[in-house]
Amino acid sequence: MKFKPEDLYASPNKLSEHYSKFKVGERFLFTGHSHQAWPDCGFEAQQEAWLDAANLVDDKWDKVFEKAEEVKQGYSKLLGDESGNITLGSNTHELLIRLISALPLKEKPRLVSTDGEFHSIRRQLDRLSEEGIEIVKIPSQPVAEVVEKLIAAGNEKTAAVLVSSVFFNSGLIVPGLNELAESCDKNGVVLIIDAYHHLNVVPFSVEEYKLQNTFIVGGGYKYCQLGEGNAFLRSPKNCEMRPVITGWYSEFTALSSKKKSDEVVYGRKGDLFAGATYDPTSHYRAARVFKFFEEMNITTEFLREVSRHQIRIMIEEFEMLDLDPGVINRDKNVYRENIAGFLVLYSDSAGELSEKLKEKNVWTDYRGNVLRFGPAPYISDEQIKEAMKILGEVVKNI
Repeated sequence: MKFKPEDLYASPNKLSEHYSKFKVGERFLFTGHSHQAWPDCGFEAQQEAWLDAANLVDDKWDKVFEKAEEVKQGYSKLLGDESGNITLGSNTHELLIRLISALPLKEKPRLVSTDGEFHSIRRQLDRLSEEGIEIVKIPSQPVAEVVEKLIAAGNEKTAAVLVSSVFFNSGLIVPGLNELAESCDKNGVVLIIDAYHHLNVVPFSVEEYKLQNTFIVGGGYKYCQLGEGNAFLRSPKNCEMRPVITGWYSEFTALSSKKKSDEVVYGRKGDLFAGATYDPTSHYRAARVFKFFEEMNITTEFLREVSRHQIRIMIEEFEMLDLDPGVINRDKNVYRENIAGFLVLYSDSAGELSEKLKEKNVWTDYRGNVLRFGPAPYISDEQIKEAMKILGEVVKNI
């Protein structure tokens, strides 16, 4: 099957029929940036996982690892990556912890980041600071200056730079990652990029951005529609780190190596940062959803075109509401092409607005004074316009 963008703008949206269990045609799900609906095939995949466990018992793991390999291939394709290794995890935090535990923090006790990172990074860096690790956070605004400031903040004691490719609180794309990667390579600094808000809504390319030596984390909970339990860590091809936090799955591809009884050996490729036993249901679902996107001929480039159209409609409809900027407003200095997958509106009443909107079947979320509207490919133009109309009514009655 092959869709045209207009098929998704129409009412009903022709893609929406594949998301019937999430009732995307019966409510206004603007949670595309936090929890996109899952296609119905994901439900079938979860049933398959249960039945395989029932029929195969402990012999299920051969099939489980086949599913995991399909998920790894799906992520490599989204990353435009021909050389790196993929490690899967339940969430990005557990993968970040293993990676951070491999950094030479005794010799280089300094980490550089921004004040706009998601909680997985933000909280962990704050805790490491309490233990004596020097944490430097540069401003995430203006976004055009982020890379320049990160480069300037580095020194001979810097072990790693951690930065998002799209900030979760503003939805803005960080330009110049190739320059940052070049600087980190030159100075022997590990670069860790959080691409969670980038993948499957804005095209990404390890090869094009020259990120071959870069570590990248992300997951499938948002734009990939894979649901929970599908995080990944991309590591460079010839990485030989020795993470302190390490699971016994890392020994799978090292079991044939000779070792002393107390010697810790590490697996090859993605097994280097592997953990331990996990619930494989998420990988069944993810593998099937990746296959669904292939069957529908839905690419990131196609999704980017749809997303930009939806963001444009949302901005135009919001501007036509002509609401009191003292109650709710949009940063008009932000160029549309710099916006990734969701629209940010600012209001001191963001939490109340989100709750009132949900009462009227418009699902959004908020972070502090930021109200976030995240469209998705199964939403029609008519739904966008109706949701903006409801927003206007809610704001005027607040």
